[in-house]
Parts: sequence; structure tokens; C-alpha cells
Amino acid sequence: MRKTTRHASLAVAGLLALTSLTACANDAASSAASGSGVKGDGKGTKVKIMVGGLDKVIYMPAMLTQRLGYFDAEGLDVELLSEPAGVQAETALVSGQVQGAVGFYDHTLDLQVKGKSVESVVQFSHAPGEVEVVSRKAEGEVTSAKDFKGRKLGVTGLGSSTDFLTKYLAVKNGVRVDQFTPVAVGAGPTFIAALQQGSIDAGMTTDPTVATILAKKAGKVLVDMRTPEGSQQALGGPYPSSSLYMQTDWVNGHKETVQKLVDAFVKTLRWMSTHSASDIAAKMPADYSQGDKTLYADAIKSTLPMFTKDGVMPANGPETVERVLKAFNPAVKNAKVDLAATYTTEFAQKAAK
Repeated sequence: MRKTTRHASLAVAGLLALTSLTACANDAASSAASGSGVKGDGKGTKVKIMVGGLDKVIYMPAMLTQRLGYFDAEGLDVELLSEPAGVQAETALVSGQVQGAVGFYDHTLDLQVKGKSVESVVQFSHAPGEVEVVSRKAEGEVTSAKDFKGRKLGVTGLGSSTDFLTKYLAVKNGVRVDQFTPVAVGAGPTFIAALQQGSIDAGMTTDPTVATILAKKAGKVLVDMRTPEGSQQALGGPYPSSSLYMQTDWVNGHKETVQKLVDAFVKTLRWMSTHSASDIAAKMPADYSQGDKTLYADAIKSTLPMFTKDGVMPANGPETVERVLKAFNPAVKNAKVDLAATYTTEFAQKAAK
């Protein structure tokens, strides 16, 4: 049964350039053969998946599944590609450049109201894994989302899920979306530089960027949504975020391949639930730790609570996402969203058996 989001100025020149870390992630991911797409449903089936930042801990299951050999074990030849923000992964999917996208589930609702049929086939998480951090310079003035008015707030990309969540936090706390300026600053070094240089007063990002900011004392945590409890407090319920989503027509035409992909990802989620953050860090590409293995392991540990163990959409998760989007997105607010068409539990449930 099937049950089954993006106004403002860009950051200073250079902030949107891909960081060396992301480049390393992309290089590591592209070890698979660069085929033109899927070639049948048999052994060695080629699938291209775009990830909204391979080095981000919230999307860790993508690279970890490859490193654990689970794609190979399912007879899949998966090529992982990387973009700095989920909205770019979404664009790659709907344009047909890739067969799947690892990004936030909320894109499926946003795309539906734009006439695109896309669905999550395996849900990695039941919390956003996102953190709103405020710069040391602004921390005395920005003490909650109520202080967003007149501020420059960093997001990975305009129209990204960090953009969506920032707008929701603002509106929920009495600040209209036209009363602050979202600034696209990516993640990692570009985000940190924007925070330190004053290009942004605060911003939303994920680990390992959060861990690095705290270690550098470049900012402090304002809102923490890395756990189900943090999601409940900030958003009022479970917020399914990172997932593998695909175009519905493609899913229906390649069910065997989709099942193999989901089987591989669910194996990884189970593995993650029985291993320590240090064990997980040891499996990831060496470049991801940026020379500090302990800090990287700590970043993983802080984010682990966001992940599901079975890949199944959490109960009431889609409803929370719809409510969040309707709070600030006129297109979604004025549309009747068919939540049942934005995700499926068919494949994850089979994988669980």
C-alpha cells in the first residue's frame, strides 16, 4: 500500500563553489562505471543516484552502503554522484540525469504540487538531522527563531530543505518569510566561512559542519533537530527527511531493481543500528574526517538518533511534513496533496522480511 519544497540573494562570490571535501566525496563516489542508466534488471544493473552532499552525515547511508558492499551483493552497479544541496539532487532526478535522488522527503510534496510524480521508496530518517547555529557575533541578539527578523540566514541552497525548515521556524515564531534574507552558502567550509565573516548571522546545517563549528568556537547551537525529540519540539512531530526518492513511473517499471536498492539500504540501516559511531566512521572515506577522526566520529554519534532501523516511513511523518510546508509555502497551502502518492512502504516492508 502506498502512502506515501524554495527567494533571496546569493552569498558572496565563491561561497557556492564546491568545497574540496565535496569534491573528494564525489571522486570517491564515482568509482563505479559511468553508464548511461539502467540496463535491465539482472546482475550488474547500473543505477545512478544523485546525493545532496555525499559527505553530509544525514546522507551517510548512501556512501556507507557502497563501502559495505551491499550494492554489489544485490547485483547492482550503483554510481553515486554529489551535489551540495538537495534541491540540486532533485533537479537531476526530474531532468532524467539520474534514476534516484538521496535527499529530503519533503521534495516529493513540493514536486507533486508542481505536477511531478515522485515518491520516497526507503526512508532513512524520522528527524531532520538539521541544526540552526548562530554566529558568535550575533549570539547575544539572536537567541531564538523569534529574532530572525532582519537577519541573514544561511541555507545550503535556495529552495532546499534547509530553506524550507528555516522558513517554518520563522513563521512559527511570528516572523514572515519576507522579513529575513535566506543566503545560499552550501555546507562545510563555505558555510563556516560565511558564519565567521559575517555574511550570515545564523544558518541551518548538518554534521560534520556542526561539529566543526563548535570545535572552532565559530558559533553555538540555537535549534537542534538531530533527534526525534528535537524534531518533536521544533516541528511538532516526526519529520522524515533523508530518503531515496525516485520518479513514480520509473519505480513502477523497475520494481525488481528498486527492491534490490531498498534491500541494500535497509541492510545498511540495520548495520548502523548495531555498530558504534567509531565503527561507522572507520568505514567511510578517509577524506570525510578532514584529518580529525575523533571529531568526525563525534559528528556521527550526534546524528545517529535521526536514522530509522527498517527504512519504513514513520507514522504521522508525512502529515508533519505537509503541515510544515503549508505554514509558509502558498503553492502547497492552496493545493490538495495526495500524501499516499509521495511514498511507498512496499519495498521496505519486503526488505524487513
